[in-house]
Amino acid sequence: MHEPEINNYSVIGLMSGTSLDGIDLAVITFTKKEHWTFKLGTCVTYAYSEQWIERLSNLTTLSRSELTALDEDYTRYLGEQVQQFCQAHQLSKDVILCSHGHTALHQPERGITYQLGNLPELARWAQRQVVCDFRTQDVALGGQGAPLVPIGDRLLFSSYAACVNLGGFANISRTKNDAFIAYDICAVNTVLNPLANRLNLPYDPEGQNAEKGQLLPELFDTLEDLAFYQTPAPKSLGIEWVFAELNPLLAPFKDKPVEDVLHTYTQHVAQQIAAQLPSTGKVLFTGGGAFNRYLMQCIQARTSATLEVPDPLWVSYKEALVFGLLGVLKLRGEVNCLAAVTGASKDHSSGRIFFP
Repeated sequence: MHEPEINNYSVIGLMSGTSLDGIDLAVITFTKKEHWTFKLGTCVTYAYSEQWIERLSNLTTLSRSELTALDEDYTRYLGEQVQQFCQAHQLSKDVILCSHGHTALHQPERGITYQLGNLPELARWAQRQVVCDFRTQDVALGGQGAPLVPIGDRLLFSSYAACVNLGGFANISRTKNDAFIAYDICAVNTVLNPLANRLNLPYDPEGQNAEKGQLLPELFDTLEDLAFYQTPAPKSLGIEWVFAELNPLLAPFKDKPVEDVLHTYTQHVAQQIAAQLPSTGKVLFTGGGAFNRYLMQCIQARTSATLEVPDPLWVSYKEALVFGLLGVLKLRGEVNCLAAVTGASKDHSSGRIFFP
C-alpha cells in the first residue's frame, strides 16, 4: 500500500534580507489540493542589534576564516531567535523551520554563493527539523542561485500579471511570450537606506525626503547607463555589485543635498522597474519598498499597469512565506528552483534537510 500523501504542512518561514532590518519569522500553513493555498499565522520581525548590524555590514571584506567563525555565531543566533519565537507562541516541535539565512557573498559568475546560518547546527539550536541552504545547489548547476521567490509567485500568486519585490534589490517574475521569467531589476533599499542614514534615519519614511529633493540630471543619466540593465535575463544582483558599480557613481555627489540624491535615485529605480512591467493587468508589489509611497507614485506615473500593494502582512512577510513554500517543496522532492529563472542546467529541488 502507498502511504497517503501529506497535503497539509505547518512551517516557520525565516528570511533575513540585505536591508539589515532584522529577521522575519512567519508561521504558515500550506495546503495542497488542486493548487497550493496558504494561511499566514503569527508574523514577527526581530530587529538586529547595532552590534549585529555592524557585523553583517562588511561581509565582503572578511577572510574565509573570519566568515566561517561569523557563520557559526550567526547560526547559533538564528537558532536561539527561532527557539525564543517558538516558546513565545507555543509552537510544537513538529513545526519545521524553512530558512533562507543571510547572504554574505553572491558571485554566481564565479560559482560562489554563501548564506550565513545554514549550518547543520541550526537544527540543534532551533530544536526542530530544518530545511535551508536553497541557493548552493543551483549555483553548482550553473545557475544564478537567484531569484528564488518566483516559484512562489507562480504557485501562489498566478492571478497577477507580474509580481515585484522591493527589498534590498527589486526583482520581478512574470509570464512573457508564454514563458515564465524572473530576474533582479536594480538595487533599492541597499542604496536608499544608507542615504537615509546620512539624515540620521534608518530609512526614508514613505520617501518623504526623496520627495522634497530635486533631480540631479548628471547622476540620473549615469545611473541609467549601468551595463547590468542591458544584460539579458537570467541575471541577479548582490551587495558586491552595489559596492563595485553603484557606490562609485554616487561618490562624486556626496556634497550634494542628501534629499537630491534620494530623489534622483528614487526616480532611477522607478524608471528601471516601470520599464520591466507588463503594459496592462495587476502587478503585486511587496517588500519594504512597497511602503515607500513616493517610490510607488513614481512607478505608477510611468506605467498603465495597476499597481497593487496588499495587506501589510503580505508586504512584509512574503519572502518568509515563499521560503516556507520552498522548504515544503524540498520535503516533497518537488521542483523549487526553475532553470528558466536562474539559468541552471535543469529544474531541481534545492535545499538541505537537517535534524536536531
